[in-house]
Amino acid sequence: MLKRAAPLAGIGAGIAIPIALLAALEVAVGMGAVNRALVPAPSAVWTELVAIISRGKLWAPLGDTLSLMFTAYICASVLAVIVGVIMGRSRAAYNLLEPLVEVIRPLPKPALLPPLILFLGIGNEMKLVIVGLAVFFPVLINTIQGVRGVDPVLVDMARTFGYGPGRIATRIVLPAALPFIFTGLRISLGLGLILVVVAEMLAGTGGIGYLIVDMQRSFRVTSMYAWLFILAALGFALNFAFEWLERRLLFWSRQQEKGG
Repeated sequence: MLKRAAPLAGIGAGIAIPIALLAALEVAVGMGAVNRALVPAPSAVWTELVAIISRGKLWAPLGDTLSLMFTAYICASVLAVIVGVIMGRSRAAYNLLEPLVEVIRPLPKPALLPPLILFLGIGNEMKLVIVGLAVFFPVLINTIQGVRGVDPVLVDMARTFGYGPGRIATRIVLPAALPFIFTGLRISLGLGLILVVVAEMLAGTGGIGYLIVDMQRSFRVTSMYAWLFILAALGFALNFAFEWLERRLLFWSRQQEKGG
């Protein structure tokens, strides 16, 4: 019982802190200590949030943002895993591609937006590429590390049983590297959401990022904060869903850690 109570107490404290901060902000705005034209009361933001959802204004921009993000996320992740397995297994491939990776990887991806807009315009192509670049490198690096961390005994045993390079990669190396790959996927999920919103803000076309900037320009501050809350809730929900999926798919990895 004590073991169960401790996590629940931690969750309760984590929920209580933001509630207390929102209550304090509500009081401060009501007393005039905070300019409500710049920071509206949380109750007003909540009312606007309910109105956005009840009027059906949420789904179109949310769908635009998620469709762009997941299209780039899935494509870039698959490519990163394939390239990561090749670089992790082949020293020649690693030596060939590693300089290019280390030139592009440290660049802040928002800094690439101006040249991408110059070459691709402000349409979906630019958004897909910038999100894909943000997603690609964390998955790639974690895949390489995971592949290199595979026990050589497992690979040698597979060769003994007549496994070729392709079967070794798919049956031995890739499953063993999955914990590392999922770490990269989780990091990239947050980066993908950040970059798609930034791209929408700069492009000024569609999605939650565009709406946030549009509300700020028209000085509809309450609506702006409501969309910011939606964005925060979206990030929380995506992270929660990914953790749930990871626990279900990699349960064997956690059991090994406990056993070790």
